[in-house]
Amino acid sequence: MSKRKITYYKQNDENFANVFINKLIFTCRIDGLENTGKTVILLHGFPETSRMWYKLIKILSSNNYRVIAPNQRGYSKGARPLKVNDYKINKLCQDVLNIANAFNADKFHLIGHDWGAAIGWLLSSLSKDRILSYTALSVPHLDAFSDAILNDKIQKKKSCYIKLFRLKFFPELYFKIFEYKNLKSLWSSSDKNEIQSYISVFSKKNAIKASLNWYRAINLRGTRKIGNIYVPTLMIYGINDIAIGEKAVDETKEYIKASYTLKKIKSSHWLIQDSFDIVSREILSHLKN
Repeated sequence: MSKRKITYYKQNDENFANVFINKLIFTCRIDGLENTGKTVILLHGFPETSRMWYKLIKILSSNNYRVIAPNQRGYSKGARPLKVNDYKINKLCQDVLNIANAFNADKFHLIGHDWGAAIGWLLSSLSKDRILSYTALSVPHLDAFSDAILNDKIQKKKSCYIKLFRLKFFPELYFKIFEYKNLKSLWSSSDKNEIQSYISVFSKKNAIKASLNWYRAINLRGTRKIGNIYVPTLMIYGINDIAIGEKAVDETKEYIKASYTLKKIKSSHWLIQDSFDIVSREILSHLKN
């Protein structure tokens, strides 16, 4: 059993909690913990933090949900181990369950974007009895996605950056040079405050390395399958996504054995920033079903 404790604090108009789990400390944005509704856990992707959920956290809280958005392993200053093997996907999934346990959330809605969506798919497979609903932003079912990476020409091209991210040293240098110019270029849809918040995390020692270790820890040719999903699922995909092709998105339906909704919208990979009104409306509708 993980040893857990929580400390709470506030910065500007945001509420935070530091969740102590064994030797790791996860920084979480929180809101509405006093509400009577169900818990919603939000999982960010790369290269972002829980700050991406700023507006959604407030909307969910105002709709009576209890909201927890962690800076995941490598992104929280106190949860930044150095070994690549510390970023295996099973450990990333267990982090989410440990955080849910710390807040006494036996069951919860789950929403993930990018890498957070990948974690969400696996959790929906392995811990279906705990997840009330799942919303995947951008990233499709992992079995369909891995098949497309190996066999679909379009997805192969869109995923070529993954091999670069798995190299030693070079990606860190690439993102740090010229005062993080190349990293900032990825946040073209983010406002000034969001970018400033991201830089405050990624400029810390080993932060970029830790976030890239998520890529270095994956087995690109692994045979592990997560199989069918028995959790009510919403998938939102931007048709202008530079990293994700439509083949795996279209094939995701074959793996969902519960209610399933696919929404394709005119947006980029950065769905929350580009299309917040549409995305938030779809999410709220899904949570209430």
